[in-house]
Amino acid sequence: MTGPRVVVAGGHSAGHIEPAMNFADALRRLAPAAEITALGTVRGLDTTLIPARGYPLELIPPVPLPRALNRALLRAPGRLREAVRAAGAVLDRVRAEVVVGFGGYVAGPAYVAARQRGLPIVVHEANARPGVANRLAARMTTRVFTATPGVRLAHATAIGIPLRPAITSLDRPALRDAARQRFRLRPDGPVLLVTGGSQGARTINAAVSGAAAALRQAGVQVLHITGPLHAVQVPDGGPGDPPYVVIPYVEEMQHAYAAADFVVCRAGAMTCAELAAVGLPAAYVPLPLRGDEQRLNAGPAVAAGGALLVDDAGLDPAWIETALIPVLTDPQRIAAMAAPASAAGAPDAGVVLARHVLTAVAERRRLAS
Repeated sequence: MTGPRVVVAGGHSAGHIEPAMNFADALRRLAPAAEITALGTVRGLDTTLIPARGYPLELIPPVPLPRALNRALLRAPGRLREAVRAAGAVLDRVRAEVVVGFGGYVAGPAYVAARQRGLPIVVHEANARPGVANRLAARMTTRVFTATPGVRLAHATAIGIPLRPAITSLDRPALRDAARQRFRLRPDGPVLLVTGGSQGARTINAAVSGAAAALRQAGVQVLHITGPLHAVQVPDGGPGDPPYVVIPYVEEMQHAYAAADFVVCRAGAMTCAELAAVGLPAAYVPLPLRGDEQRLNAGPAVAAGGALLVDDAGLDPAWIETALIPVLTDPQRIAAMAAPASAAGAPDAGVVLARHVLTAVAERRRLAS
């Protein structure tokens, strides 16, 4: 019997692409003969991230679906029809047996094209506040999965977010010394990891770099991943000062996580899921856009005591000095936060989702036989 023929739709942003690719990897581990095709658009990171993961990429026109009734929504039907036709052509060409969608610009057309052909649809929503495409898809299928409980989506079952095995299997204590050496950090003393996501975050960069002198005086080492668009200038410290390491990007984040004791970061769904999986406490700084949805992503870790929450407008060097440094210099406080942080993790989400997809394919083949 041939392997399952699966089309994955989750393009444009890293927040959609990464869980889609992690799911595809998990599916291949369970079913090595699986034929997996990714749908994407030329708008966004699709053509960069997806081929790098080794999956064939088919491009369709992007259809951003606005969240409110406005002129953009009135123009959407024509664009949607074009994208649905393009997605349907891909489904026919690869003889797809199931569509697995993760939201974003390509998911909506893929869902509609799949329904027109009677193909099973599987939906995964990473964010606490679902987007339009996944809200529509939840009316087309009962196979709907979310990152966390409480997401307002029909038929939803919480399973977590598909993550890379390098993250879910990370043994931070075992890798700590090698990871710190990798980034030119000292083996002892607290390490603060700073990251604003794949593109960086100007507010976070300015606040932490502005507190560099206070962090050094407190004995805190810093691993600051600035992102490619936001340069940071940090004055050199003295010979005995803790290192403040500035780098634009880290390809394999498990090493940065292993080196760190605490993180200052945005609250994207993937970031929250990865920190929960590795048990790292954090100060989350939600991006103040889209109805403050990142605040919802951070909610479970904050409620459990595994994270702090600070508004973007309230993050400045003074907050780092008065609110964060006392935490970073208190090993017992960090340990107390790490336990509930890790309790929120779901390391097997990719495998769980892959099994549901294989079940959907098996049921379709059984009905067709």
